[in-house]
Amino acid sequence: MEAALSQLWLATGVANIEIGQLVMISVGGLLLYLAIARNFEPLLLVPIGFGCILSNIPIAGIGGPDGLLGMLYKAGLETGVFPLLIFMGVGALTDFSALIARPIMMLLGAAAQFGIFVTLIGALALNSIPGFEFTIEQAAAIAIIGGADGPTAIFVSSRLAPELLGAIAVAAYSYMALVPIIQPPIMRLLTTEAERKMPMAQLRHVAKRELIGFPLLVLALSAVLLPDATPLIGMLCFGNLLRVCGVVDRLSNAAQNEIINVVTIFLGLAVGSKLSADKFLHVETLGILVLGAVAFSVGTAAGVLMAKLMNKLTKEPINPLIGAAGVSAVPMAARVVNKVGLEANNQNFLLMHAMGPNVAGVIGSAVAAGVMLAVLG
Repeated sequence: MEAALSQLWLATGVANIEIGQLVMISVGGLLLYLAIARNFEPLLLVPIGFGCILSNIPIAGIGGPDGLLGMLYKAGLETGVFPLLIFMGVGALTDFSALIARPIMMLLGAAAQFGIFVTLIGALALNSIPGFEFTIEQAAAIAIIGGADGPTAIFVSSRLAPELLGAIAVAAYSYMALVPIIQPPIMRLLTTEAERKMPMAQLRHVAKRELIGFPLLVLALSAVLLPDATPLIGMLCFGNLLRVCGVVDRLSNAAQNEIINVVTIFLGLAVGSKLSADKFLHVETLGILVLGAVAFSVGTAAGVLMAKLMNKLTKEPINPLIGAAGVSAVPMAARVVNKVGLEANNQNFLLMHAMGPNVAGVIGSAVAAGVMLAVLG
């Protein structure tokens, strides 16, 4: 009887729990709190947080290679399928008309990716500090956080640094959720009151043939100039074509709703499988979180400064605030721009203008990812 009770005790979670697992279960609980109580990126932080808790339950092995979360990771993240399907849904949800109406806004999306390359250098510079040993591939995967594009960050890290995927995914989505907190102080610091009040001319009407031609043109340019970016850009363009062609409403609705919702659940749980204590609790994780904040801040600042420069060189006025929307956090960054603009001038509606650089940032981050994969993959 005593032996049976001893065996039963050894089979319990209490007998096998480790300090690191308790810490990570607390981290999972914190992610759930931020998502539910603070409404920070709940669609992904809820499944990621819950997946984190599941993967740190001792003995259960749900995050291991033979567990549900481990199998989801192998099927969806190791292969890159989940981020690509997310990009298809993003394309189906995205209206590119603001960018088509004023293509010069593509420069703002490109400028905001500056944070990616600054962070690449910063990650390598951290190697001079004892405890940090980032390879060039790991540094490149960390740098993509600067694009504020979760699916792209996951896609690149699954290719270049799968061992860092959990930390990179949490950092990317955390900073996306913190857009309303991080961006406004930077925007106000780099602009004057008069610049924030600057009105912009109404955008022209975009014809349906332009909407249909745009994703096909972007895909063609990607295939010719940077094939490594084609998986991401191709799925983005395909999803957008479903939206604008007008003959496959059922497919467009499925991409916008059922497909992206199901994949979001599986992607979040699969990322949670990489938040086990043995994979996450390292000094490198702190470096990734710090570098992610730097990357996002630099990207925001670069977009604003590029908009200020463009405003001096173009005939039509450009409110520098919209440069902050060049990061890929769609549509949160555009909404933040609109809010800050309205604070300065309650008649200054910048949402549609900000959507131009915002969706350009999605393309820009995919291009940056393609560059990383072409050079290092």
